[in-house]
Amino acid sequence: MQYVIHAYDHTDAQALDRRMAARPAHFDFVRALKAKGQFLLGGALLDVAGNMIGSMLLLDMETEDQLTDYLKTDPYIVQGVWDKVDVKPFRKADV
Repeated sequence: MQYVIHAYDHTDAQALDRRMAARPAHFDFVRALKAKGQFLLGGALLDVAGNMIGSMLLLDMETEDQLTDYLKTDPYIVQGVWDKVDVKPFRKADV
């Protein structure tokens, strides 16, 4: 099943510093998901000024357990970058 994830960063004064510190580990983590065919698309969510305020990922997980494991191990979650994470099943439109 595919899932779209919208994850919003904390807004405290250290939020961007935490994001930038965790970023290399997050990218390595996502590259590993991509190698397994689980990461389809993703990137930073921006505010109107172009500042990073969160992330969007489109993942393809075979089981709910894989999704649960992801939500427990992404460095942005473990290192306190994301404040709110919204996960929804996703179905691509065939147009």
